[in-house]
Amino acid sequence: MTTNETETAEKTDRLNANLARVEELSLRLADVMGRHKPLRNQLNGPEPEVFLNAATAYWKGVMHDPGKMLEMQLDLWSKSVKSFVDAQNLMLRGQFAAPQDDTPTDRRFSHPLWQTHPYFNLLKQQYMRNARAIEAAVDALEGLEGKDKQRIEYFSRQIIDMMAPTNFLGTNPEVLEKAVATEGQSLVDGLENLIADLEANDGELLVKLADESAFEVGRNIATAPGKVVFRNRMFELLQFSPTTETVHEIPLVIFPPWINKYYILDLKEQNSLIRWCVAQGYTVFVVSWVNPDRSYADVGLDDYIEEGFLEAIAQVKTVCDVPQVNAVGYCIAGTTLHLTLSLMKQRGDTSVKSATFFTTLTDFSDQGEFTPFLQNDFIDGIDEEVAEEGILRSFIMQRTFSFLRSNDLIYGPAIKSYMMGEAPPAFDLLYWNGDGSGLPGKMAHQYLRELCQDNKFVGEGISLCGTTLKISDVDLPICAVTCETDHIARWKDCFHGFQQTKSRSKTFIVSQSGHIAGIVNPPSKKKYGHYTNTKSSGTADDWMEGATFHEGSWWPRWDTWLSKKSGKKIEAREPGQGAFPALCDAPGTYVIEKATK
Repeated sequence: MTTNETETAEKTDRLNANLARVEELSLRLADVMGRHKPLRNQLNGPEPEVFLNAATAYWKGVMHDPGKMLEMQLDLWSKSVKSFVDAQNLMLRGQFAAPQDDTPTDRRFSHPLWQTHPYFNLLKQQYMRNARAIEAAVDALEGLEGKDKQRIEYFSRQIIDMMAPTNFLGTNPEVLEKAVATEGQSLVDGLENLIADLEANDGELLVKLADESAFEVGRNIATAPGKVVFRNRMFELLQFSPTTETVHEIPLVIFPPWINKYYILDLKEQNSLIRWCVAQGYTVFVVSWVNPDRSYADVGLDDYIEEGFLEAIAQVKTVCDVPQVNAVGYCIAGTTLHLTLSLMKQRGDTSVKSATFFTTLTDFSDQGEFTPFLQNDFIDGIDEEVAEEGILRSFIMQRTFSFLRSNDLIYGPAIKSYMMGEAPPAFDLLYWNGDGSGLPGKMAHQYLRELCQDNKFVGEGISLCGTTLKISDVDLPICAVTCETDHIARWKDCFHGFQQTKSRSKTFIVSQSGHIAGIVNPPSKKKYGHYTNTKSSGTADDWMEGATFHEGSWWPRWDTWLSKKSGKKIEAREPGQGAFPALCDAPGTYVIEKATK
């Protein structure tokens, strides 16, 4: 047998093997899709009236100013035709080259063939022009209410992102190159990845962002040494082992958001805020929230306040034998810490000496990028979901957050995994991002209706724990840390709520970067800086205009603020000693539980 015959036989064998795998995978795909229970329609898009109103506004614009609409169309047509003619002329002259390209840089089109190959370049240019035309048409809509306009802008952007030529096999040169180079193996591997993700989520498509086999909670993430010193149905209380001979007398208790796990603050030694706080001489406690199942359907914000925040504070005081603690609340836990402080003020409870808030919203008057999801049709769908399931399942929230950054968190990873057959990266932050928690049904309803929609906490007040709670009740020393490019809790919105407390001692910090990287920003990295301004009056823009920029992490600045409120130094406290024996080692048991599907 000649060399060519041997190579041909080998390729035939590989092809037959791949075809057999495709047949097997097709059966698996049919099976998982047959078991798929689709989400209710309200959670997949806005009510039809939103699009009807947009169409009405568009045709009103046409009738009112037909010349403007025609001008927009002619501009699109002329540029499209010009690119095609330029490409044809180059080919007629025997030049295999792309036409002149004035479209903006976009990292989705970083592969060289998008710039040099006439076919792929023409596709890219036409897509970019179509996208701009849609954006211009939406921007020109008149007569829509503000929120309807925002929703149309959002959903039109989703359509634009979804229809990018990078998302399709026949129009993505990088995918085609790899398929040829691997003799189709990459496509088979991609189909296998797709089916595995569908099977993992009962037919619901959630792109796996990280290699889950690379991480284990307690082994290579969430490894700060400590003990679980208390447990109830809502949380485990972790006390971390000291690394200094002396500590501040007043302990620090951190409340992370219960949408995700606490170990965002303890991913690895180099960027662990928990380890860093311990090293600065604080006795650090962290609340590790339970991952609720359907039996938690009737658990509301009242329960999180009474059995969560107040109980944790009481336990820390008892363990350390102190009258006060310093508290930290992150994101939704910061919002609920505000509610708790309002209640404590009304009860005359002075157990919290100071409070720090990471990326915390209390004023929801401007819903920002979440506007599309905080209207009645979507929230009605969530109410129906929690009435049926008992909880707001984690994957619904994960999907919602992902669509706010669809190119980075959906389409980009999907191309790598499903079309190029690549395994997801071993990235601890993305692993944490996929390790979410559900929300109890009652709590989800209260948060979305009474805080996000009705904005009661900064308005008429929200009725919880037998009383009416208002942001103006909060008057103890506070520090708010926000993030400059945070799209979840925008710093300007955080500033509005910060201003409405009655605290006389207020510190406001804006860190560079976003919701996670701006907080998990250790001094050792020397990466992101931060802004400060001692004035808290005026608008957020006024604050930033008068702010001073500082190189490096905000952590040391916060330590200076916190240490002054943390009392004298005493002998370090070992967890699990004396009358408070450890229940188990950190990271505990609650953090291990996975979200209910």
